[in-house]
Amino acid sequence: MTFKTPEIEYNGRIREITLGNGDNSVIVGGETAYPFYTFDAKMPHLPVIAMEIYDVKPEDWAEAAISPFKDVIDNPVSWAKKCIDEYKAEMICLQLSGTDPNGLDRGAVEAAETSKKVADSIDVPLIIWGTANHEKDTEVLTEVCKACQGKNLIVGPLEEGDYKNIAPTAIACGHTIIASSPIDINLAKQLNILLGNLGVPEDKILIDPTVSSIGYGIEYAYSVIERIRIAALTQNDEKLQFPIICNIAVETWKTKEAKIPTDENPNLGDAKKRAVLLEAMSAMTLATAGADILIMRHPEAIKLVKEMLAVLTTGQS
Repeated sequence: MTFKTPEIEYNGRIREITLGNGDNSVIVGGETAYPFYTFDAKMPHLPVIAMEIYDVKPEDWAEAAISPFKDVIDNPVSWAKKCIDEYKAEMICLQLSGTDPNGLDRGAVEAAETSKKVADSIDVPLIIWGTANHEKDTEVLTEVCKACQGKNLIVGPLEEGDYKNIAPTAIACGHTIIASSPIDINLAKQLNILLGNLGVPEDKILIDPTVSSIGYGIEYAYSVIERIRIAALTQNDEKLQFPIICNIAVETWKTKEAKIPTDENPNLGDAKKRAVLLEAMSAMTLATAGADILIMRHPEAIKLVKEMLAVLTTGQS
């Protein structure tokens, strides 16, 4: 008996969105089939990896995460340039952890100045990620949007509690926004509807479904992303036909498994290898679910993911 591949009826398409400006802008989305179902349709764009940097020197990172950036870790501009020049980053994500009210609580003007310095110093798309504190993000992200007008930043997370205050400024200044909802397909769709009602263009929205690391509930994130893709592609749900962004690095590297030194628990194996694999495996899991943008940290983890993407799409390692 001849085997026949089951046919899936796709009647939807993920919107293509251009991020950044100029020759190094990035296009994400455009899928007309499930992730890596290349036997059904070609993948117009592979998932893009954004390397993260921070506005302040991280104090609680594992040594393995610090090592590749120890010469630039206290300077976000130099850090961004190293990611691009040495590690060939396609995108940069500036995490504004210094503005966290529970931490250094840096002001909006200082955050905007840092963001503009980074934006002016690189020629790849720049993501600006706040702290998910509604009041502080409203203050900080609106100031960042105005300071970087015309740069086509990717700004987030915008949640139901603050989108009305941030989105109008972001769109008026020509930026793309990250619509963030807590691991629920209905909440993701509802936020996209609300953004549309507010006048946000459909080519200026990315979905952040909220993610987690392997061992910390990644199966829930996978399931929600998968359901979003099913609804978008086979049910033609226009309010879910947006590219998906996953802020995975911060979730994997904050786990105890990524931080415990080798000598503290030899049974867990080499600390660096363990943490790198944890990030790479978590990122690849989300890519197979349907992520279009992966925010990652360690160069070796990124290399592993890129190699696996090549294997899945070309069959060559």
